[in-house]
Amino acid sequence: MTKIAQGFGRDTAERLPLPPMDSLDAAQRAAAQALIDGPRKGVKGPFIPLLRSPALLDALSRAGETLRFGSVLPKRVTEFVTLVVARHTSNQFEWAIHHPLALEAGSAREMLDDLAAGRWPCAMSADESAAWDFAREVLDRHGVSDATYANALERWGEQGVVELAALVGYFVCVCWIMNMARTPAPGAPEGGALRPLPA
Repeated sequence: MTKIAQGFGRDTAERLPLPPMDSLDAAQRAAAQALIDGPRKGVKGPFIPLLRSPALLDALSRAGETLRFGSVLPKRVTEFVTLVVARHTSNQFEWAIHHPLALEAGSAREMLDDLAAGRWPCAMSADESAAWDFAREVLDRHGVSDATYANALERWGEQGVVELAALVGYFVCVCWIMNMARTPAPGAPEGGALRPLPA
């Protein structure tokens, strides 16, 4: 499978590739082994550059595991919001990994095609629409309106709104790290790699 470069500039060479395992210090080896033994089953994506800071890797890994595998939010919502953030940050890795997961969770292909193209996503379920409004307001306005908050609160409760805001923040964080490090995606999903958004 051909790797998809991160970024749309002239130079997309990976800045912080996976170091040889025999070059890792004890803390890095322990962090890598925890990822291999955990639900991710390997050192991938943001955890490649994060190996340079094993304590941060560990903390972010645990936060991500909670948000992805232990959240009260429906899987369809978490996968969709992850793609909203991936498109917002133009991150190839999270788009490639979560696009098939969103389809598996029940998101409509045409909706994801709209999202990839930077259009308002058609065919959203009521939950996806509520999550879209919440995520877009957090990303664009750094907060949410009373109406958007009330809609999300009614659907997912106080724990859910906290986890939804944290999910957006977590994926922005790891996307930024990969964008800085130019961490490539393992390959494009069925719909293709992300293209630059219109200026």
